[in-house]
Amino acid sequence: MTLLIDNEIVRRVLTPTAVRRALESAYRDLAAGEAVCRPRIDIRIPTRDPGRFYQWGTMEGGSTGGYFAIRMKSDVVYEREYEGVRTQEKYCVRPGRYCGLVFLTDVETGAPLAIINDGHLQHLRVAADSAIGTDIMAREDCRTLGMLGSGGMAASHVEALLEVRKIGRIKVFSPTPANRARFAAEIAKRHGIECEARDEPREVYRGADILAACTDSAVPVIRGEWLEPGMHVVSIGGRPDDAALSRFDRTLRLGTAPAPAGRPELGTADEWLGYVARPQDSRWGTHRKSGRAVTGRGDDVSFGDVVGGRVRGRTSREEITYSERGNIQGVQFFAVAAAVYEAARREGLGRELPTDWFLQDIRD
Repeated sequence: MTLLIDNEIVRRVLTPTAVRRALESAYRDLAAGEAVCRPRIDIRIPTRDPGRFYQWGTMEGGSTGGYFAIRMKSDVVYEREYEGVRTQEKYCVRPGRYCGLVFLTDVETGAPLAIINDGHLQHLRVAADSAIGTDIMAREDCRTLGMLGSGGMAASHVEALLEVRKIGRIKVFSPTPANRARFAAEIAKRHGIECEARDEPREVYRGADILAACTDSAVPVIRGEWLEPGMHVVSIGGRPDDAALSRFDRTLRLGTAPAPAGRPELGTADEWLGYVARPQDSRWGTHRKSGRAVTGRGDDVSFGDVVGGRVRGRTSREEITYSERGNIQGVQFFAVAAAVYEAARREGLGRELPTDWFLQDIRD
């Protein structure tokens, strides 16, 4: 049987610790050549509404450990401005609804194992990335977290980062006062730690040991002029500005998708590649077409080298460090989807669909 697994089941069976361990194992496999993935691919098509476009995104990967997965997203995308901030918004069918699925298969038989809603899984896997990077690069005595953003991704980050550092104080800013106040109250109650909503983003930087940007901003939000010595930075949306990039002393890159076999010239460090229909359409001038590498430099520190003992992560207390995923989302989704599938099977959860529904007797 093939399992249909919704967000509620994912929430029930998956923990931040399990996600982090699954990703760390997959990253080791990638570094060893036992796992493979490709960069995310986006295809963008103009709609009849000049302010919106359709975006189809996929990322895929698998390993000799037995699983392969492809994750797809189907969105209508547009940008808007509010509270002086420009954000990228998306929906499927209507605002507030989204379509993201992970299709998991068995590499030994080719069988379709599961179709999984990606919403809760997505928050956990991104937060786990930040926790892995923080665990490797941040100072051991980090106690204060500065948070830019107050949505679901920010909440997932708090939970994941608390598992790797003894954070006792959080300062949060987001453009809408009611949202940041709600977030601060909920986090303080849920985790029993001090959480303060701040009126200006600059206040979040002061005294922060870790800075996490979890926003949907269409423009950079990490300001290099405000970074402080010894700080560790993570960014999930709301990219670093040029000044920030110039101030990062040491950057951890969790991985880079390999080039196609026999075509090394096609390798890229970019986070995703974008293809557009009607390339002369004027809207492409105001929307990002491709996910350029945040760093992707030759002197980045790689996850494989750090865990393999070949290099150190942070080398001094004063360094400003940064961690980024790279372009290995495909590895992430097979690893986390497999963890969800195995847990759901153990607990007898998920809607069973006959696997024969997905098979046929006509060879393609």
